[in-house]
Amino acid sequence: MTIKVLLADDHPVVRDGLRYVVENKSDDIKIAAEASNGQEVLQNAEGTAIDVFIIDISMPILNGLDTAERLITKNADTKVIILSIHGSRNFVEKALGIGVKGYLLKESATEDIVQAIHEVHQGRYFLSPAISKFVVNGFVGKSREYVRKEKITKLTQREREVLQLIAEGFSSKEIQRHLKLSLNTVLVHRKNIMHKLGIHKQADLVRYAIKEGICKL
Repeated sequence: MTIKVLLADDHPVVRDGLRYVVENKSDDIKIAAEASNGQEVLQNAEGTAIDVFIIDISMPILNGLDTAERLITKNADTKVIILSIHGSRNFVEKALGIGVKGYLLKESATEDIVQAIHEVHQGRYFLSPAISKFVVNGFVGKSREYVRKEKITKLTQREREVLQLIAEGFSSKEIQRHLKLSLNTVLVHRKNIMHKLGIHKQADLVRYAIKEGICKL
């Protein structure tokens, strides 16, 4: 049986390198689709049968965590591995909290990617050895409730989308066209984001988005 994988990273050289490793180290894994941002991942997911998604955490337009959450919300059985340079507990817990099954550090991805795909495809968790210590007994069980509470008090999925685009320098009119919303709706989202976060300056919104992994530098 061939395991069909979607590989998402906004850097073609990263995708090329990981594809090369997968193709040369395994006989049963196929890179069936590639994407450079979260929206492309979602589009591919609609038309291609994918067994495992490998998604870079920091992508333009729609970041990896929000992309993974959309996929898993639509189908709880979706198997996602997050690919990241961030090994902090905060990012790992956020990923596990939304139902991600694997977390692969880029520094060791070429060594671990094949094993990670096999483990996650079998329904098990895989974490790069350098961060496996962050997985504590009982965390996975309580993480979903933690994330649900966060979502109530913080931003909606659409607000996170708008925030990412604001942080990436899109104007309100560009966001309107990109998300196919009315200009007034975009402005309302912007106002609600600032109110919920207690932030009133563009620069502070950008800093918040980077800190939370919604966008990258």
